[in-house]
Amino acid sequence: MEYTIIQAAFGYWELLLILLVVLLLFGAKKLPELARSLGKASKEFKAGADEVKKEIEDAASDLKDDIKPD
Repeated sequence: MEYTIIQAAFGYWELLLILLVVLLLFGAKKLPELARSLGKASKEFKAGADEVKKEIEDAASDLKDDIKPD
């Protein structure tokens, strides 16, 4: 069985405690807004990481082409 980073780092009780603390800090009304913001930030981070990965792969491909003997 494979675990995500969060599942490996925290048990269920720890996650429940974190959720309760977040709920107390931000309140029930702001929780959906906070979740949307976190989702949007995560999506933007993933897109940026994918773009950097593509640029590195393109640069590596160009280097391979330059190194190949004709």
